[in-house]
Amino acid sequence: MDIKILGPGCPKCQRTEKVVKDAVAEAGVAADVEKVTDVMKIAGYGVLGTPAVVVDGEVKSVGKIPSKADVLAWINK
Repeated sequence: MDIKILGPGCPKCQRTEKVVKDAVAEAGVAADVEKVTDVMKIAGYGVLGTPAVVVDGEVKSVGKIPSKADVLAWINK
C-alpha cells in the first residue's frame, strides 16, 4: 500500500502525517507512507488545498485533517 501526505509542512500537514502513521500502525498493514512537499508534485494530483492524503493513487482527503477512523476505513478496504 502506498500512502502520500501532500503538504508544505504546516502544522495541519504534520498532524495529518501523525494521524496516518498512527492508523497504519494500529491496522498492522504494510504501507509506505511518504510526505510530498514539492508544490509541482502536489499540483500533479489535482489538489488545490493541503493537507491532502492519497492512498494507492486515489485522493482521499483534501484541505482537512482526516480522522483516524477515516484513515482506517481507507486502508482496511
